[in-house]
Amino acid sequence: MAENVLKISNLKVAYGGIKAVKGIDLEVNKGELITLIGANGAGKTTTLKAITGTLPACKVEGEINYLGASIRNVNSFEMVKNHLAMVPEGRGVFTRMTILENLMMGAYIRNDKAGINADVEKWFTVFPRLKERASQLAGTLSGGEQQMLAMARALMSHPNLLLLDEPSMGLSPIMVEKIFEVVRNVSAQGITILLVEQNAKLALQAAHRGYVMDSGAITMSGNAKDMLNDPKVQAAYLGEG
Repeated sequence: MAENVLKISNLKVAYGGIKAVKGIDLEVNKGELITLIGANGAGKTTTLKAITGTLPACKVEGEINYLGASIRNVNSFEMVKNHLAMVPEGRGVFTRMTILENLMMGAYIRNDKAGINADVEKWFTVFPRLKERASQLAGTLSGGEQQMLAMARALMSHPNLLLLDEPSMGLSPIMVEKIFEVVRNVSAQGITILLVEQNAKLALQAAHRGYVMDSGAITMSGNAKDMLNDPKVQAAYLGEG
């Protein structure tokens, strides 16, 4: 039986009278790459922020279980200790720190120096552009390079679950392809991923399963390859049909 890493049940999020998320169910099993797709404003980022406890003042209802335990009222800074990491929309790198310093910040909960150094080399192999610029300030990197750095920094914490929020946003087509190549590489290493993404085609091509979110509700879910060929998904999100 598949091991549940994340299970969301009847999640509702409201900002005043505005219902941003309307009672969704979603689960991610160990080793899966799950994508949550939908138009801008569908509630995808709000869902991720509800998981990580980083929402502004609002009403949150429902269950969010991570590795079998509720994280509804867990402080966001405790999440990394529990090996749950998120790469936020907009990347959020430490712009006045070097690439290497950013990576070390990703490992701040660890004290295994040899292991940390080995991981730096490991992710430099996956992201060779970062190795070339290891002593460069993160703020001087291109958007795509900052996205790579944000992902590598999150991976330094050895996450049991990696949340990716719109990793392709604002990037050139060539860089988008590169980012998705890295996402597939990370998934192939057995790291469990929940990917929120507007580029539905690339997301579904990379994922094992997918969920479609529209106006705060899950309107469809299933095998990602099947969803790629679904006429409704093609018409709404893939510009086909």
